[in-house]
Amino acid sequence: MNLICVDDQREVLNAISRDLAPLASWLRVEECESAQECLALMEELDAAGEQIALVVSDHVMPGLSGVELLTRIGLDGRFPHTRKILLTGQATHRDTIAAVNLARIDHYLEKPWQGAELLRVCRCLLTEFVLAAGIDYQSFIKQLDAETLYKKWE
Repeated sequence: MNLICVDDQREVLNAISRDLAPLASWLRVEECESAQECLALMEELDAAGEQIALVVSDHVMPGLSGVELLTRIGLDGRFPHTRKILLTGQATHRDTIAAVNLARIDHYLEKPWQGAELLRVCRCLLTEFVLAAGIDYQSFIKQLDAETLYKKWE
């Protein structure tokens, strides 16, 4: 299972990876410096039969924006359960609407973010992915978000 972080600034990628380090014990945290690099990695992972559980993307990047990237992922039938977070400090009101309506993001976080909040949101969305994808969650029970799991049974 894979989580992909996308930001064109290396120091931001390092900070995101540092905040998400606790997840690396049970999934692979990948880093991409552009939307194009992310799409290429997703092609490679999909071809290898790997699952992409979550993409955390900045918005303002050279080439494709984060909203454009997340929209492409949302429209790609190979990734119906992949969860998406837009993590940005420069999105306009119009960008935010597009992120929700077109990219169908699962969560929006502003920069600067709080590491604990990013980790909590990622755990919740990863739990949703595991449940939606039909993965046996028992093997991940200690890593998943208990509240999200309990909601499934309500």
